[in-house]
Amino acid sequence: MTGRDILMAWMGRQDSAPRGNHRQCHDPADGLRFAFYGRTSTIDHQDPETSKAWQMEVASETIAGHGHIVKVFFDAGQSRRGAWRDRPEAAELLAALRDPNRGFDAIIVGEYERAFAGDQLPRLLALFRRYGVQVWLPESGEAIDMDNPEHRALVKMLGGQSLREVVRARHRAMASMRVQTLEGRFLGGRAPYGYMLVESGAHPRLADARRGRMTYRLEVDPETAPVVRWLFAERRTGRSVDSLVRDLNDRGVPCPAAHDADRNTHRTRRRWTAETVTVILQNPRYTGWQIWNRQGVDHDHTTPADRRRRRIVKRNPTDRWTVSRQRAHTPLVGEQDFVAVQRLRTRRPTNTGETREYLFAGLLRCGICDRRMDCHWVNGRAGYRCRHGHTGPRTGDRPATLYLREDHLITRIGRALHLPAAASPRTVAERIRANRAVVVCHADAVTVDGTLTGPTWEKENPTESVHYAGTNPMG
Repeated sequence: MTGRDILMAWMGRQDSAPRGNHRQCHDPADGLRFAFYGRTSTIDHQDPETSKAWQMEVASETIAGHGHIVKVFFDAGQSRRGAWRDRPEAAELLAALRDPNRGFDAIIVGEYERAFAGDQLPRLLALFRRYGVQVWLPESGEAIDMDNPEHRALVKMLGGQSLREVVRARHRAMASMRVQTLEGRFLGGRAPYGYMLVESGAHPRLADARRGRMTYRLEVDPETAPVVRWLFAERRTGRSVDSLVRDLNDRGVPCPAAHDADRNTHRTRRRWTAETVTVILQNPRYTGWQIWNRQGVDHDHTTPADRRRRRIVKRNPTDRWTVSRQRAHTPLVGEQDFVAVQRLRTRRPTNTGETREYLFAGLLRCGICDRRMDCHWVNGRAGYRCRHGHTGPRTGDRPATLYLREDHLITRIGRALHLPAAASPRTVAERIRANRAVVVCHADAVTVDGTLTGPTWEKENPTESVHYAGTNPMG
Protein backbone atom coordinates (compact mmCIF):
# COMPACT_ATOMS: atom_id res chain seq x y z
CA MET A 1 0.00 0.00 0.00
CA THR A 2 1.40 3.37 -1.02
CA GLY A 3 1.59 6.39 1.20
CA ARG A 4 -1.31 8.02 -0.67
CA ASP A 5 -3.43 4.86 -0.21
CA ILE A 6 -2.77 4.98 3.55
CA LEU A 7 -3.84 8.64 3.67
CA MET A 8 -6.96 8.00 1.59
CA ALA A 9 -7.91 5.02 3.80
CA TRP A 10 -7.61 7.22 6.90
CA MET A 11 -9.90 9.78 5.20
CA GLY A 12 -12.38 6.99 4.54
CA ARG A 13 -12.25 7.56 0.76
CA GLN A 14 -11.39 5.51 -2.26
CA ASP A 15 -9.69 7.05 -5.25
CA SER A 16 -12.24 6.60 -8.01
CA ALA A 17 -10.59 8.99 -10.48
CA PRO A 18 -9.87 7.36 -13.85
CA ARG A 19 -6.29 6.25 -14.20
CA GLY A 20 -6.48 5.34 -17.86
CA ASN A 21 -3.53 6.10 -20.07
CA HIS A 22 -4.01 7.97 -23.32
CA ARG A 23 -5.03 4.78 -25.11
CA GLN A 24 -6.07 1.89 -22.92
CA CYS A 25 -7.58 1.37 -19.48
CA HIS A 26 -8.25 -1.90 -17.67
CA ASP A 27 -11.21 -3.77 -19.15
CA PRO A 28 -14.26 -3.73 -16.88
CA ALA A 29 -15.74 -6.90 -15.56
CA ASP A 30 -19.28 -5.86 -16.59
CA GLY A 31 -21.24 -2.94 -18.02
CA LEU A 32 -20.74 -0.95 -21.20
CA ARG A 33 -17.31 -0.28 -22.53
CA PHE A 34 -16.97 3.43 -23.26
CA ALA A 35 -14.60 5.34 -25.53
CA PHE A 36 -14.00 8.81 -24.14
CA TYR A 37 -13.64 11.80 -26.46
CA GLY A 38 -12.48 15.23 -25.35
CA ARG A 39 -10.93 18.34 -26.88
CA THR A 40 -9.12 21.53 -25.98
CA SER A 41 -8.92 24.38 -28.45
CA THR A 42 -5.44 25.71 -27.68
CA ILE A 43 -2.21 24.48 -26.18
CA ASP A 44 -0.69 27.94 -25.68
CA HIS A 45 -3.36 29.23 -23.30
CA GLN A 46 -4.68 25.98 -21.82
CA ASP A 47 -3.11 22.98 -20.11
CA PRO A 48 -4.17 19.96 -22.20
CA GLU A 49 -3.55 17.50 -19.37
CA THR A 50 -5.68 19.46 -16.90
CA SER A 51 -8.44 19.91 -19.46
CA LYS A 52 -8.37 16.22 -20.30
CA ALA A 53 -8.49 15.25 -16.59
CA TRP A 54 -11.57 17.32 -15.68
CA GLN A 55 -13.44 16.24 -18.82
CA MET A 56 -12.74 12.58 -18.01
CA GLU A 57 -13.92 13.17 -14.44
CA VAL A 58 -17.23 14.57 -15.69
CA ALA A 59 -17.57 11.67 -18.13
CA SER A 60 -16.83 9.09 -15.44
CA GLU A 61 -19.47 10.56 -13.13
CA THR A 62 -22.02 10.47 -15.96
CA ILE A 63 -21.54 6.77 -16.73
CA ALA A 64 -21.06 5.62 -13.14
CA GLY A 65 -22.97 2.37 -12.65
CA HIS A 66 -23.38 1.85 -16.41
CA GLY A 67 -19.85 1.00 -17.45
CA HIS A 68 -16.24 2.13 -17.61
CA ILE A 69 -13.94 4.08 -19.93
CA VAL A 70 -11.66 1.69 -21.78
CA LYS A 71 -10.22 3.99 -24.50
CA VAL A 72 -9.37 7.65 -24.58
CA PHE A 73 -9.29 9.99 -27.59
CA PHE A 74 -8.32 13.58 -26.90
CA ASP A 75 -7.62 16.37 -29.43
CA ALA A 76 -5.45 19.31 -28.36
CA GLY A 77 -5.23 22.52 -30.37
CA GLN A 78 -8.31 21.80 -32.50
CA SER A 79 -11.28 24.08 -33.15
CA ARG A 80 -14.77 22.86 -32.27
CA ARG A 81 -15.96 24.06 -35.68
CA GLY A 82 -13.59 21.66 -37.40
CA ALA A 83 -15.17 18.51 -38.75
CA TRP A 84 -14.38 15.27 -36.91
CA ARG A 85 -12.57 13.93 -39.96
CA ASP A 86 -10.15 16.87 -39.70
CA ARG A 87 -9.34 16.34 -36.00
CA PRO A 88 -6.61 13.69 -35.60
CA GLU A 89 -8.02 11.88 -32.55
CA ALA A 90 -11.66 12.20 -33.62
CA ALA A 91 -10.74 10.85 -37.05
CA GLU A 92 -9.02 7.89 -35.37
CA LEU A 93 -12.17 7.24 -33.32
CA LEU A 94 -14.27 7.26 -36.50
CA ALA A 95 -11.86 4.83 -38.14
CA ALA A 96 -12.13 2.52 -35.10
CA LEU A 97 -15.89 2.24 -35.60
CA ARG A 98 -15.37 0.05 -38.65
CA ASP A 99 -13.31 -2.46 -36.65
CA PRO A 100 -15.48 -5.27 -35.19
CA ASN A 101 -12.86 -5.68 -32.46
CA ARG A 102 -12.79 -2.00 -31.58
CA GLY A 103 -13.19 -2.77 -27.88
CA PHE A 104 -15.94 -0.27 -26.96
CA ASP A 105 -19.74 -0.20 -27.15
CA ALA A 106 -20.50 3.49 -26.59
CA ILE A 107 -18.95 6.96 -26.68
CA ILE A 108 -18.97 9.43 -23.80
CA VAL A 109 -17.82 13.04 -24.12
CA GLY A 110 -16.67 15.36 -21.37
CA GLU A 111 -18.79 18.30 -22.54
CA TYR A 112 -20.97 18.90 -25.58
CA GLU A 113 -19.26 22.18 -26.52
CA ARG A 114 -15.88 20.45 -26.39
CA ALA A 115 -16.93 17.70 -28.77
CA PHE A 116 -19.50 19.18 -31.13
CA ALA A 117 -20.57 22.45 -32.72
CA GLY A 118 -23.85 23.28 -34.41
CA ASP A 119 -25.45 20.24 -36.06
CA GLN A 120 -22.35 18.03 -35.98
CA LEU A 121 -23.84 15.53 -33.52
CA PRO A 122 -27.13 14.92 -35.41
CA ARG A 123 -25.12 14.26 -38.59
CA LEU A 124 -22.73 11.89 -36.80
CA LEU A 125 -25.44 9.95 -34.97
CA ALA A 126 -26.48 8.18 -38.16
CA LEU A 127 -22.95 6.84 -38.54
CA PHE A 128 -22.73 5.78 -34.90
CA ARG A 129 -26.11 4.06 -35.13
CA ARG A 130 -24.99 2.13 -38.23
CA TYR A 131 -22.20 0.53 -36.21
CA GLY A 132 -24.32 0.03 -33.09
CA VAL A 133 -22.45 2.58 -30.94
CA GLN A 134 -24.32 4.75 -28.45
CA VAL A 135 -23.44 8.37 -27.69
CA TRP A 136 -23.73 9.59 -24.11
CA LEU A 137 -23.71 13.22 -23.01
CA PRO A 138 -23.17 14.62 -19.50
CA GLU A 139 -25.98 17.10 -20.26
CA SER A 140 -28.48 14.25 -20.79
CA GLY A 141 -27.07 11.73 -18.32
CA GLU A 142 -27.86 8.89 -20.70
CA ALA A 143 -27.55 7.73 -24.29
CA ILE A 144 -28.93 10.16 -26.87
CA ASP A 145 -32.07 8.95 -28.62
CA MET A 146 -33.16 11.24 -31.47
CA ASP A 147 -36.60 9.56 -31.43
CA ASN A 148 -37.09 11.17 -28.03
CA PRO A 149 -38.45 14.74 -28.50
CA GLU A 150 -36.75 15.90 -25.31
CA HIS A 151 -33.39 14.67 -26.57
CA ARG A 152 -33.94 16.32 -29.97
CA ALA A 153 -34.69 19.63 -28.28
CA LEU A 154 -31.67 19.26 -25.99
CA VAL A 155 -29.27 18.52 -28.88
CA LYS A 156 -30.62 21.45 -30.88
CA MET A 157 -30.22 23.80 -27.92
CA LEU A 158 -26.70 22.60 -27.15
CA GLY A 159 -25.67 22.97 -30.81
CA GLY A 160 -26.87 26.56 -30.94
CA GLN A 161 -25.26 27.32 -27.59
CA SER A 162 -21.88 26.01 -28.74
CA LEU A 163 -21.88 28.32 -31.78
CA ARG A 164 -23.14 31.21 -29.65
CA GLU A 165 -20.16 30.78 -27.37
CA VAL A 166 -17.82 31.06 -30.39
CA VAL A 167 -19.55 34.22 -31.58
CA ARG A 168 -19.51 35.83 -28.14
CA ALA A 169 -15.85 35.04 -27.57
CA ARG A 170 -14.92 36.40 -31.00
CA HIS A 171 -16.98 39.56 -30.50
CA ARG A 172 -15.41 40.27 -27.12
CA ALA A 173 -11.90 39.66 -28.42
CA MET A 174 -12.42 41.84 -31.49
CA ALA A 175 -13.97 44.66 -29.46
CA SER A 176 -11.13 44.52 -26.94
CA MET A 177 -8.47 44.65 -29.67
CA ARG A 178 -10.18 47.60 -31.31
CA VAL A 179 -10.23 49.57 -28.04
CA GLN A 180 -6.59 48.75 -27.32
CA THR A 181 -5.62 49.87 -30.83
CA LEU A 182 -7.36 53.21 -30.33
CA GLU A 183 -5.28 53.60 -27.18
CA GLY A 184 -2.11 52.94 -29.19
CA ARG A 185 -1.18 49.68 -27.47
CA PHE A 186 0.92 47.04 -29.18
CA LEU A 187 -1.31 43.98 -29.66
CA GLY A 188 1.37 41.35 -29.85
CA GLY A 189 3.08 39.39 -32.57
CA ARG A 190 6.44 40.07 -34.10
CA ALA A 191 7.71 43.54 -34.86
CA PRO A 192 7.53 44.75 -38.47
CA TYR A 193 10.85 44.78 -40.32
CA GLY A 194 12.55 48.04 -39.34
CA TYR A 195 11.39 47.91 -35.72
CA MET A 196 12.19 45.91 -32.60
CA LEU A 197 10.23 45.19 -29.44
CA VAL A 198 11.15 46.77 -26.10
CA GLU A 199 9.41 46.52 -22.74
CA SER A 200 7.12 49.44 -21.96
CA GLY A 201 5.87 48.62 -18.46
CA ALA A 202 3.90 46.18 -16.35
CA HIS A 203 0.90 44.41 -17.82
CA PRO A 204 -2.38 46.29 -17.17
CA ARG A 205 -4.03 43.16 -15.75
CA LEU A 206 -2.95 42.97 -12.12
CA ALA A 207 -2.82 39.18 -12.04
CA ASP A 208 -0.48 39.12 -15.06
CA ALA A 209 1.59 41.99 -13.66
CA ARG A 210 2.14 40.04 -10.42
CA ARG A 211 3.51 37.17 -12.50
CA GLY A 212 5.96 39.53 -14.15
CA ARG A 213 4.28 39.93 -17.52
CA MET A 214 5.15 43.11 -19.40
CA THR A 215 3.71 45.19 -22.22
CA TYR A 216 5.79 46.05 -25.26
CA ARG A 217 6.15 48.85 -27.77
CA LEU A 218 7.90 49.28 -31.10
CA GLU A 219 11.26 51.01 -31.26
CA VAL A 220 13.33 51.79 -34.35
CA ASP A 221 15.81 49.06 -35.25
CA PRO A 222 19.07 50.86 -36.16
CA GLU A 223 20.10 48.02 -38.49
CA THR A 224 16.96 47.62 -40.58
CA ALA A 225 15.19 50.99 -40.33
CA PRO A 226 17.53 52.62 -42.92
CA VAL A 227 16.53 49.92 -45.41
CA VAL A 228 12.83 50.72 -44.92
CA ARG A 229 13.45 54.46 -45.32
CA TRP A 230 15.49 53.77 -48.47
CA LEU A 231 12.72 51.63 -49.95
CA PHE A 232 10.09 54.34 -49.51
CA ALA A 233 12.40 57.08 -50.78
CA GLU A 234 13.40 55.13 -53.90
CA ARG A 235 9.87 54.00 -54.64
CA ARG A 236 8.68 57.59 -54.28
CA THR A 237 10.93 58.55 -57.21
CA GLY A 238 9.11 56.06 -59.41
CA ARG A 239 11.39 53.05 -59.26
CA SER A 240 9.70 49.70 -59.78
CA VAL A 241 9.52 47.07 -57.06
CA ASP A 242 11.54 44.66 -59.20
CA SER A 243 14.42 47.11 -59.50
CA LEU A 244 14.43 47.62 -55.74
CA VAL A 245 14.57 43.84 -55.22
CA ARG A 246 17.51 43.48 -57.60
CA ASP A 247 19.36 46.35 -55.93
CA LEU A 248 18.95 44.90 -52.44
CA ASN A 249 20.06 41.42 -53.50
CA ASP A 250 23.02 42.75 -55.49
CA ARG A 251 24.23 44.74 -52.48
CA GLY A 252 23.80 41.74 -50.20
CA VAL A 253 21.35 43.43 -47.82
CA PRO A 254 19.91 40.74 -45.49
CA CYS A 255 16.22 40.17 -46.11
CA PRO A 256 13.80 39.98 -43.12
CA ALA A 257 14.12 36.18 -42.88
CA ALA A 258 17.93 36.40 -42.97
CA HIS A 259 18.11 39.26 -40.47
CA ASP A 260 15.87 37.45 -37.98
CA ALA A 261 16.15 33.67 -38.13
CA ASP A 262 12.86 33.27 -36.22
CA ARG A 263 10.90 35.01 -38.98
CA ASN A 264 9.44 32.81 -41.70
CA THR A 265 11.36 29.72 -40.68
CA HIS A 266 9.66 27.79 -43.48
CA ARG A 267 11.46 29.85 -46.13
CA THR A 268 14.59 28.26 -47.53
CA ARG A 269 15.74 31.11 -49.78
CA ARG A 270 17.23 34.02 -47.87
CA ARG A 271 16.72 36.61 -50.60
CA TRP A 272 14.55 39.64 -51.14
CA THR A 273 11.45 39.06 -53.24
CA ALA A 274 8.90 41.37 -54.84
CA GLU A 275 6.30 40.16 -52.35
CA THR A 276 8.52 41.08 -49.38
CA VAL A 277 9.15 44.60 -50.66
CA THR A 278 5.49 45.11 -51.56
CA VAL A 279 4.34 44.07 -48.08
CA ILE A 280 6.72 46.61 -46.51
CA LEU A 281 5.64 49.42 -48.84
CA GLN A 282 1.95 48.72 -48.15
CA ASN A 283 2.24 48.63 -44.34
CA PRO A 284 0.82 51.88 -42.87
CA ARG A 285 2.34 51.16 -39.47
CA TYR A 286 5.58 52.66 -40.75
CA THR A 287 3.88 56.06 -40.41
CA GLY A 288 3.96 55.66 -36.63
CA TRP A 289 0.26 54.91 -36.12
CA GLN A 290 -1.00 51.68 -34.61
CA ILE A 291 -3.35 50.08 -37.14
CA TRP A 292 -5.40 46.93 -36.68
CA ASN A 293 -7.87 44.83 -38.71
CA ARG A 294 -6.13 45.27 -42.05
CA GLN A 295 -6.87 41.63 -42.73
CA GLY A 296 -9.13 38.95 -41.33
CA VAL A 297 -8.52 35.26 -40.77
CA ASP A 298 -11.16 32.59 -41.13
CA HIS A 299 -11.16 28.84 -41.55
CA ASP A 300 -12.77 26.57 -44.07
CA HIS A 301 -14.63 23.93 -42.07
CA THR A 302 -16.47 22.35 -44.99
CA THR A 303 -13.55 20.90 -46.97
CA PRO A 304 -11.13 18.24 -45.67
CA ALA A 305 -7.79 19.68 -44.64
CA ASP A 306 -5.86 17.44 -47.04
CA ARG A 307 -7.64 18.93 -50.07
CA ARG A 308 -7.35 22.63 -49.49
CA ARG A 309 -5.77 25.05 -47.05
CA ARG A 310 -8.27 25.63 -44.28
CA ARG A 311 -6.78 28.93 -43.07
CA ILE A 312 -8.26 31.77 -45.13
CA VAL A 313 -6.66 35.23 -44.95
CA LYS A 314 -8.45 38.09 -46.66
CA ARG A 315 -7.68 41.81 -46.78
CA ASN A 316 -10.31 44.08 -45.26
CA PRO A 317 -11.34 47.35 -46.94
CA THR A 318 -9.75 50.47 -45.48
CA ASP A 319 -13.02 51.66 -43.94
CA ARG A 320 -12.85 48.68 -41.55
CA TRP A 321 -9.34 49.46 -40.30
CA THR A 322 -8.85 50.82 -36.79
CA VAL A 323 -6.26 53.57 -36.29
CA SER A 324 -4.88 54.73 -32.95
CA ARG A 325 -5.95 58.16 -31.70
CA GLN A 326 -2.35 59.19 -31.23
CA ARG A 327 0.97 58.23 -32.73
CA ALA A 328 2.12 55.01 -31.09
CA HIS A 329 5.77 54.74 -32.21
CA THR A 330 8.47 56.56 -34.14
CA PRO A 331 7.57 56.80 -37.83
CA LEU A 332 9.95 55.68 -40.58
CA VAL A 333 8.05 57.50 -43.33
CA GLY A 334 5.74 60.51 -43.41
CA GLU A 335 2.06 60.13 -44.09
CA GLN A 336 2.18 62.13 -47.32
CA ASP A 337 5.06 60.06 -48.69
CA PHE A 338 3.32 56.82 -47.69
CA VAL A 339 0.09 57.81 -49.45
CA ALA A 340 2.04 58.95 -52.51
CA VAL A 341 3.76 55.56 -52.72
CA GLN A 342 0.40 53.77 -52.60
CA ARG A 343 -0.80 55.76 -55.61
CA LEU A 344 2.26 55.11 -57.73
CA ARG A 345 1.87 53.07 -60.86
CA THR A 346 5.10 51.96 -62.47
CA ARG A 347 5.31 52.62 -66.18
CA ARG A 348 6.14 49.43 -68.02
CA PRO A 349 8.44 49.66 -71.04
CA THR A 350 7.36 48.27 -74.39
CA ASN A 351 9.34 45.75 -76.43
CA THR A 352 11.32 48.64 -77.94
CA GLY A 353 12.15 50.09 -74.52
CA GLU A 354 9.64 52.95 -74.87
CA THR A 355 7.62 53.92 -71.80
CA ARG A 356 3.98 54.95 -72.10
CA GLU A 357 2.08 56.94 -69.52
CA TYR A 358 -1.68 57.23 -69.12
CA LEU A 359 -2.61 60.06 -66.77
CA PHE A 360 -6.23 59.00 -66.33
CA ALA A 361 -5.75 55.23 -66.04
CA GLY A 362 -8.54 53.77 -63.89
CA LEU A 363 -10.42 57.08 -63.65
CA LEU A 364 -12.65 56.85 -66.74
CA ARG A 365 -15.97 55.07 -67.12
CA CYS A 366 -18.03 54.63 -70.23
CA GLY A 367 -21.25 56.65 -70.20
CA ILE A 368 -23.00 53.98 -72.30
CA CYS A 369 -22.23 50.71 -70.49
CA ASP A 370 -20.64 51.99 -67.25
CA ARG A 371 -17.52 49.85 -67.81
CA ARG A 372 -14.06 51.11 -66.97
CA MET A 373 -12.35 52.35 -70.13
CA ASP A 374 -9.18 50.65 -71.36
CA CYS A 375 -5.91 52.44 -71.96
CA HIS A 376 -5.08 52.37 -75.67
CA TRP A 377 -2.00 53.68 -77.54
CA VAL A 378 -2.62 54.74 -81.15
CA ASN A 379 -0.37 56.69 -83.53
CA GLY A 380 2.08 57.62 -80.78
CA ARG A 381 -0.62 59.08 -78.52
CA ALA A 382 -2.26 57.99 -75.28
CA GLY A 383 -5.96 57.30 -75.51
CA TYR A 384 -8.81 55.44 -73.88
CA ARG A 385 -11.49 53.20 -75.35
CA CYS A 386 -14.49 51.10 -74.43
CA ARG A 387 -15.83 48.30 -76.62
CA HIS A 388 -18.78 47.71 -74.27
CA GLY A 389 -17.71 44.19 -73.37
CA HIS A 390 -17.27 42.98 -76.96
CA THR A 391 -14.03 41.79 -78.53
CA GLY A 392 -15.21 40.81 -82.01
CA PRO A 393 -16.17 43.00 -84.98
CA ARG A 394 -19.16 45.27 -84.64
CA THR A 395 -22.46 43.80 -85.79
CA GLY A 396 -26.13 44.76 -85.59
CA ASP A 397 -27.25 47.62 -83.38
CA ARG A 398 -24.29 47.40 -81.01
CA PRO A 399 -22.98 50.86 -80.00
CA ALA A 400 -19.83 52.00 -81.72
CA THR A 401 -16.56 51.73 -79.82
CA LEU A 402 -15.99 54.83 -77.71
CA TYR A 403 -12.48 56.22 -78.22
CA LEU A 404 -11.05 59.42 -76.76
CA ARG A 405 -7.56 60.84 -77.17
CA GLU A 406 -5.95 61.92 -73.92
CA ASP A 407 -5.11 65.43 -75.11
CA HIS A 408 -8.72 65.99 -76.22
CA LEU A 409 -9.97 64.47 -72.98
CA ILE A 410 -7.88 66.86 -70.88
CA THR A 411 -9.49 69.80 -72.67
CA ARG A 412 -13.00 68.43 -72.04
CA ILE A 413 -12.29 67.82 -68.35
CA GLY A 414 -10.96 71.35 -68.06
CA ARG A 415 -14.19 72.73 -69.50
CA ALA A 416 -16.32 70.56 -67.23
CA LEU A 417 -14.45 71.80 -64.15
CA HIS A 418 -13.94 75.36 -65.36
CA LEU A 419 -10.17 74.97 -65.22
CA PRO A 420 -7.76 77.61 -66.53
CA ALA A 421 -5.90 76.77 -69.71
CA ALA A 422 -2.59 76.72 -67.78
CA ALA A 423 -3.77 74.03 -65.35
CA SER A 424 -1.37 71.08 -65.19
CA PRO A 425 -3.03 67.88 -66.55
CA ARG A 426 -0.99 65.74 -64.17
CA THR A 427 -2.11 67.78 -61.16
CA VAL A 428 -5.73 67.57 -62.26
CA ALA A 429 -5.46 63.77 -62.66
CA GLU A 430 -3.84 63.42 -59.23
CA ARG A 431 -6.59 65.53 -57.63
CA ILE A 432 -9.32 63.41 -59.25
CA ARG A 433 -7.58 60.24 -58.11
CA ALA A 434 -7.03 61.52 -54.58
CA ASN A 435 -10.73 62.35 -54.18
CA ARG A 436 -11.81 59.02 -55.70
CA ALA A 437 -13.91 60.77 -58.32
CA VAL A 438 -14.82 59.17 -61.66
CA VAL A 439 -14.91 60.81 -65.09
CA VAL A 440 -17.94 59.59 -67.06
CA CYS A 441 -17.20 59.76 -70.78
CA HIS A 442 -19.53 60.14 -73.76
CA ALA A 443 -18.62 60.70 -77.38
CA ASP A 444 -19.34 64.43 -77.17
CA ALA A 445 -19.01 65.31 -73.46
CA VAL A 446 -17.55 64.29 -70.11
CA THR A 447 -18.83 64.76 -66.55
CA VAL A 448 -17.06 64.29 -63.22
CA ASP A 449 -18.99 62.02 -60.88
CA GLY A 450 -18.09 62.86 -57.28
CA THR A 451 -17.41 66.05 -55.38
CA LEU A 452 -13.77 67.11 -55.36
CA THR A 453 -12.63 68.53 -52.05
CA GLY A 454 -9.40 69.84 -50.62
CA PRO A 455 -7.32 73.04 -50.60
CA THR A 456 -8.13 75.72 -53.18
CA TRP A 457 -6.28 75.70 -56.47
CA GLU A 458 -4.87 79.15 -55.73
CA LYS A 459 -3.03 77.94 -52.59
CA GLU A 460 -1.44 74.97 -54.34
CA ASN A 461 -0.78 76.78 -57.65
CA PRO A 462 -0.15 80.52 -57.05
CA THR A 463 0.36 81.19 -60.77
CA GLU A 464 -3.06 79.69 -61.55
CA SER A 465 -5.20 81.90 -59.33
CA VAL A 466 -8.74 80.71 -59.96
CA HIS A 467 -11.28 78.94 -57.78
CA TYR A 468 -13.45 76.24 -59.29
CA ALA A 469 -17.18 76.65 -59.11
CA GLY A 470 -20.14 74.65 -60.27
CA THR A 471 -21.13 71.08 -59.46
CA ASN A 472 -17.56 69.87 -59.00
CA PRO A 473 -15.58 72.50 -57.08
CA MET A 474 -11.87 71.92 -56.50
CA GLY A 475 -12.03 73.33 -52.99
